[in-house]
Amino acid sequence: MDGQVEIRTEFIKLGSLLKLAGLVGTGGEAKNLIQSGRISVNGEVCTERGRKIRPGDHVETADGNGVTVI
Repeated sequence: MDGQVEIRTEFIKLGSLLKLAGLVGTGGEAKNLIQSGRISVNGEVCTERGRKIRPGDHVETADGNGVTVI
């Protein structure tokens, strides 16, 4: 399942994006998912919760759910 999330700022932090997109319910869930290496950004595993995600970036969970930032 892929979707799109529109942001109105230059970037959004990865943990915040996961919550905004509904891929996780809480910041704690986002932290655990990211630290466990189960999130990829543009096809590369990312373990940095504060990574800046910009329009055009694609974020995907290990179970195949993902979003593209526009």
